[in-house]
Amino acid sequence: MKELDGIDPELHAAYRICRELNAQHGKTYFLATRLLPTDKRAGVHALYGFARMVDDIVDLEGTDIAVGSDELNARRIVELDVIESRVRDALAGKPLSDSVSDQVLSALCDTVARYDIPHDYFFAFMHSMRMDIPGSPMFVSRYRTMEQLREYMYGSAAVIGLQMLPILGTVVERSVAEPPAAALGEAFQLTNFIRDMGEDLDRDRIYLPTDELAAFGVDEKLLRWCRTTGSVDARVTRALAHLIAVTRSIYRTSDAGIEMLDPRVRPSMRTASILYGRILDEVESQGYRVLSQRATVPQWTRARIALPQFAVTGFKRATVR
Repeated sequence: MKELDGIDPELHAAYRICRELNAQHGKTYFLATRLLPTDKRAGVHALYGFARMVDDIVDLEGTDIAVGSDELNARRIVELDVIESRVRDALAGKPLSDSVSDQVLSALCDTVARYDIPHDYFFAFMHSMRMDIPGSPMFVSRYRTMEQLREYMYGSAAVIGLQMLPILGTVVERSVAEPPAAALGEAFQLTNFIRDMGEDLDRDRIYLPTDELAAFGVDEKLLRWCRTTGSVDARVTRALAHLIAVTRSIYRTSDAGIEMLDPRVRPSMRTASILYGRILDEVESQGYRVLSQRATVPQWTRARIALPQFAVTGFKRATVR
């Protein structure tokens, strides 16, 4: 079976665009997608393609607010308004053009219809993206508490897991699987925030809750000093160790959800969870130097984790035929 079997041939080009976006930009995500049963990959590619398209608007180069990018930020807001309007029209069944962005929306709408994915998830995602754009009424560059951060993470991460559930399939009622699916998205997002702390600071963003940092004596002045000098401070190390422990506890919450999924998709989701969790291991092994270097999982480690899951996937497919 091929990925696009059963899909309207007129939409094949649209799905291929989404697949290419996933292959180019979502290395860990794309690797995990390759572990999915063939019939489930196209829908996941469509979800990624849409998220990537919106992310590209928010992450346009030159967005550093410290260098005065008001004009660029205004453009981002307008472009996001346009995308949101196009999404509403597309989901309402209005015709789309042959542009790349509309091709992505065509694949998205087909996936939403085939799997009955709630539309609200996509607007929650765009709401959180607005929280990232200076000049937007929703813009937030600092989060005082974890509760405040969770409002952002619901739209930026939790709904990604919720969108995928109907595609992946569950062996329990979907409502039972939703909390751990949302937790996995949140764990991925917190992992990103820890890994990207230095880069985010350069963009005048501190996503990790400032109250949690302050409990260990860490303030913005100390973070900027560490970023500028490449130094490691014991207070920052202790704060990061705490936040890594919090993130790992969320991964553990999500683990039970993997067993609620269709057995054929479990290797893929387990691989994604393990690979993302290894980023936290790398942060620790590099001495918590996230303010001076980016922690990455080596290719050989990625292969060592993924290859056994490919074998498991092949066995499961053979046994269900």
